Amino acid sequence: MFTLAKRNLFQDKLRLAVTLTGVVFAVVLIIVEFGLFVGFIQTTSALIDHSHADLWVMSSHIPYLELGLPMSERKLYQIKSVPGVARTDKYVVALTRWNRPDGGQNQIQIVGFNPDTAWGGPWSVVQGSIDDLKTPDAVMVDDLYKGMLGVSRIGEVFEINGHRARVVGFTHGIRSFTVSPCVFTSFRNALDYARLRDNQTSYVLVGLEPGVNVEEVRRNIAARIDDVNILTPREFSRKTQNYWTFKTGAGIAILLGAVLGVLVGFVVVAQTIYATTMDHLKEFGTLKAMGAPNSYVQRVILIQAGISAAIGYVVGMIVSGLIVRFCQPAGAPILLNWWMVLLTLTLTLSMCAGAALISIKKVTQLDPASVFKG
Repeated sequence: MFTLAKRNLFQDKLRLAVTLTGVVFAVVLIIVEFGLFVGFIQTTSALIDHSHADLWVMSSHIPYLELGLPMSERKLYQIKSVPGVARTDKYVVALTRWNRPDGGQNQIQIVGFNPDTAWGGPWSVVQGSIDDLKTPDAVMVDDLYKGMLGVSRIGEVFEINGHRARVVGFTHGIRSFTVSPCVFTSFRNALDYARLRDNQTSYVLVGLEPGVNVEEVRRNIAARIDDVNILTPREFSRKTQNYWTFKTGAGIAILLGAVLGVLVGFVVVAQTIYATTMDHLKEFGTLKAMGAPNSYVQRVILIQAGISAAIGYVVGMIVSGLIVRFCQPAGAPILLNWWMVLLTLTLTLSMCAGAALISIKKVTQLDPASVFKG
């Protein structure tokens, strides 16, 4: 049965090439579109997911991370007095302006954190160290945005919102889903860059003592402080992701592209496998005339589809891997991880099996006597 399926598939090399091209196209489309969607989602909440805090405290009605509103530093000391709270850190995320030496300007996200704990700070430092950010006017940028910001080496001096900024290090792979790259600095420096008062902060990051009940601490904080939201990193991450995905339309557009990628891939694969089956209609009719049951013919067609899926999937994954690698320096956050590999394999097999079922219906209805006519 397998030999017959393989012989039918490889008999016409041109038709096989067309079929495999359709499968490869579908695989690449799925990987790129879903990779863009997942990459977009994870990028929107990357700072939250890498913060290491147990709770985030913020002003009420903040829909996403970048819209942090100033609140009084006094709330930090009120939180510190809550039983079960081990430590608190002030944290700033704000949009501001980066001035290049050539006179050009870029909008950036200034991220101010406590270098002593590194909560909410950079997690992929490739040059310099977080300790370097303790010095006045020190900042750290991602090497992906060197060209955009006009940075070429450590030690260069720029201006952020009218204040001096000296590059002391580089990160790698900390992308922004917008055109505003993250620039890390100490909280003290961030106050100047974001033009906040000394007694203000955007967020309070809370670390809890081991073994305490998170919900109980959250209730105690809410009882002492009015007009704040208290969220776990997971909750705030989901809130930020949902905002950018569903309320801005950006994520929906990418998600629709991913769904359309699957549909287009299915149509392409269905057409090519159906055409391949139709080319061998007489052979299948002959098998039925010789007494082969429909189940035998169905298995042959499914095996053909499975072989096409396996070869097309392998080639498609190689092409997708090259595309993902090529797009990384360009800043496109295409994510490719193990579960996407398995998901794509499942979708590829399902598409090919579904396409084969369309062909099977035609063959099942075939009159064996028709192959001897004409």
